[in-house]
Amino acid sequence: MPDSATPFSPAQLTRDHILRALRLIERQGPPLPPSTVYDLVYKGRRYPPRPVLQLAFQLASGQPEATLPLLAGNPTNNLLERLDFTVTTKRPILANSPHDGDVAAQEAMQELYTGTASEADKPGTAQQRPHKEAPAAEAHEPTAPYQRPAPTLYTPAMARAELFLSDDELAAAQAALQRRRNLLLQGPPGTGKTFLARRLAWLALGSTDTARIELVQFHPSYSYEDFVQGFRPDERGTFRLRDGLLVEFCRRASQDPGRPYFLLIDELNRGNVARIFGELLLLLEADKRGPAHAVRLPYAPAGSPPFFVPENVFVIGTMNLADRSLAPLDYALRRRFAFVRLQPEFGEPLRALLAAHGVPAALISQLITRLTALNQTIADDPELGPDFCVGHSYFCQPPTHPTEAPEWLRLILQQEIGPLLDDYWLDQPAKAAAQKKRLLNGL
Repeated sequence: MPDSATPFSPAQLTRDHILRALRLIERQGPPLPPSTVYDLVYKGRRYPPRPVLQLAFQLASGQPEATLPLLAGNPTNNLLERLDFTVTTKRPILANSPHDGDVAAQEAMQELYTGTASEADKPGTAQQRPHKEAPAAEAHEPTAPYQRPAPTLYTPAMARAELFLSDDELAAAQAALQRRRNLLLQGPPGTGKTFLARRLAWLALGSTDTARIELVQFHPSYSYEDFVQGFRPDERGTFRLRDGLLVEFCRRASQDPGRPYFLLIDELNRGNVARIFGELLLLLEADKRGPAHAVRLPYAPAGSPPFFVPENVFVIGTMNLADRSLAPLDYALRRRFAFVRLQPEFGEPLRALLAAHGVPAALISQLITRLTALNQTIADDPELGPDFCVGHSYFCQPPTHPTEAPEWLRLILQQEIGPLLDDYWLDQPAKAAAQKKRLLNGL
């Protein structure tokens, strides 16, 4: 129990305190007031964030009547997220469903629904609402129109020159993508997963045609409504049914069936993948592509055409294995993908890259020797393992002038690798300090 002379503060709460509160809620079921905007998601269940934090604060402080000195919303959510919990925004759901825990909030959101643009234009479909004058136009600074870069040729020889993969490894990744149409690149941070994903797409296209590549990054707040379809606010603040990135991308690909299109999903496992994908879990399969396997989307109005994934759409995802806060992918999703594992490459490709930029040979040898030894130490640590090794991409942007190389290497080790080691061995600061000393010795 905390010292009664020192007031207990929310900053002293740990992840274990929150887990203790969640276990108590599950075991004893104390009634919690429903949330209206946010949910704390843990093991597939949803809880109101501030009441959970309030209970954890009372248990940790040993004061059953203590009041949490934090407001709901961002102050509460930020603290929970710092403790590696996921906080998501509530979204409209079907009434009387198992998740219908906040009827009042859902009814309020339904009042905001104005239908799709086509429905709003039809006579007799709009509800009677008092007339409101259109808001005055706001002044904005002129913005330069975005223009996609012109495509340039991309060849296998160019890929071999910049990828740290052997010809056999590259060919195997390409074969997996063609066979399954869905490829997942996994490995420790800094192993060039996103870099490789984009190059695989370029190789298949034969050019850097960005019009046929779409990149999205998943995160804890990313939802089915963002990715597939759902109700989202427009520029006037009213909610309308909008197609998400996936539907728009598949529509574009279906209009150009003779050429491949690539959807790149960065940090795939940082989002709630099963919830984000929805029907895509079925339609991703290589033998479930095309109009014959189309399905009706749950938000789609009656009479709208069903949705399908065109045969010319390929999906490449990346997955970081070192983040302990991320849940593993379920087996239903895993069998839709072929997997390629990437490893840190502190060998001849990195040596050749650095030598080509004038980095002294002695410094290159120091870098490779020390990072190889560090990764062996990390791989042998029972609390870490190979998934936490340091990748080579930290060193793939050599200095512009050879005389800057020693300072370049020292700053990367000190400012980027060092803090990572402090986090890895948070409970063993002496071990982290010893490893940093070995890395920086003589630099």
